[in-house]
Amino acid sequence: MLIINENEIQQSYGMKDAIADVKAVLHAYGAEKINNPHRTVLDFPQHEASALYMPSADLSNEVTAVKVVTIFPKNPLVGKATTQGVILLSDAENGEHLAMMNASYLTRLRTGALSGIATDFFARKDARVLTIIGTGAMGFEQALGVLAVRDIDRILLVNRTPEKAEKFGEKLRAFGVTLPFEVIEDVSTAVRQADIICCATRSNEPVFNGQDLKPGTHINGVGSYLPHMREVDHTTVSRSSKIIVDDLAGVKDEAGELIHAANQGTWSFNDIYGELYELANLMKTGREHEEEITFFKSVGAAYFDLAVAKGVYFQSKERNVGIEIEI
Repeated sequence: MLIINENEIQQSYGMKDAIADVKAVLHAYGAEKINNPHRTVLDFPQHEASALYMPSADLSNEVTAVKVVTIFPKNPLVGKATTQGVILLSDAENGEHLAMMNASYLTRLRTGALSGIATDFFARKDARVLTIIGTGAMGFEQALGVLAVRDIDRILLVNRTPEKAEKFGEKLRAFGVTLPFEVIEDVSTAVRQADIICCATRSNEPVFNGQDLKPGTHINGVGSYLPHMREVDHTTVSRSSKIIVDDLAGVKDEAGELIHAANQGTWSFNDIYGELYELANLMKTGREHEEEITFFKSVGAAYFDLAVAKGVYFQSKERNVGIEIEI
């Protein structure tokens, strides 16, 4: 079995790789070649934490994977990462376990790739201002996903702790992103200027007022993943002419903002425009006019993790990355 750590993955596998591999698995999903059982979530309320178990199989490439990811928001207080995960990749032809790899970076990366693909379909071609709400670990790959598909001129950063937003901007610069960034303490100011908004928080309450959205804005919401969480308010849901999701079954169970909107009785899951695989397979069209507000909601699905894990494995074999062990 090949063991691949996070540093090895980060050095050789980036956003462009992830976008290409996620697009490929979206095509496979459209061809009904993906087996994707619903995830199992174990909650630990005393720690405000969760553990997620996510199996999937790609029948076209005969590989299968299981991701186990834990999310413990209080971990930074004791010097540990909030999100920790591993992916076990196996051969679906002979059952051989091929690789075990760190999943924390890959989870962030595939989520950023999903937002990048959705942004490419739905953001205006002339979008120039990107607002990031929530400058934790997940937000970084959200920025990279958008930057991979749009020529952004300016990045606005919003966080409850402005110092963290400043460090986020410095991390972008260290990564090689030379665009100017500005830390904005008033979220309404940042939203009103935005052409694209990425929300990457674990908030239980909406993080901005949908009335502040200007026509033509595209929103990516990736932070909330449990029914009681709500990054986006009912106004945003109501104003969105197209709501797109990564996985409809998962969204119905886990997307708090959409569950809340459905419970209000003025919106239903039947109003969802489509799933991302339908766009990738040209079953649905993207943005149709400049004024429409669009919203991409992502809660994740195991087959997206499988896509990037498979990509990392084959790339690592080619480049002799990782350590082979007997188990």
